[in-house]
Amino acid sequence: MRPERIVVGEVRGGEALDMLQAMNTGHDGSLSTGHANSTEDMLSRLETMVLTGSEGLPLEAIRQQISSALDIIIHLSRLRDHSRKTLAITEVIGMKDGKIQLNPLYEFVEDKSSTLEKVSGSLKRTGNVMENTYKLHLSGCKLKI
Repeated sequence: MRPERIVVGEVRGGEALDMLQAMNTGHDGSLSTGHANSTEDMLSRLETMVLTGSEGLPLEAIRQQISSALDIIIHLSRLRDHSRKTLAITEVIGMKDGKIQLNPLYEFVEDKSSTLEKVSGSLKRTGNVMENTYKLHLSGCKLKI
């Protein structure tokens, strides 16, 4: 069947393990959505969702599955003025001391014209260099550093 992409709609429970396993079969460009308060919280939610679907699976194994499956987490949110904006783009860079390591690349920064009624701002580079560029190079993308 050789799929080019694997797209899983919103994950809310035990199907998160199926999503991670599918993403870890070598199909780059996979995509899914989930709900959390931040990129860090999304990792915790994923861990919890996987545990609900497969009790007895060690947390270390779950974290390894997550860090292998995910390259980038994009956090969108509805703000106080009810607008939706991208608040963060974060790279998943692997495991260290049993924890998944994140590398924030972009963060939303409000500008001076932002008010209580209208949020104004933009994504700004954090200054962190993207570490895992191998897949981008393979796809022909040229990075400006």
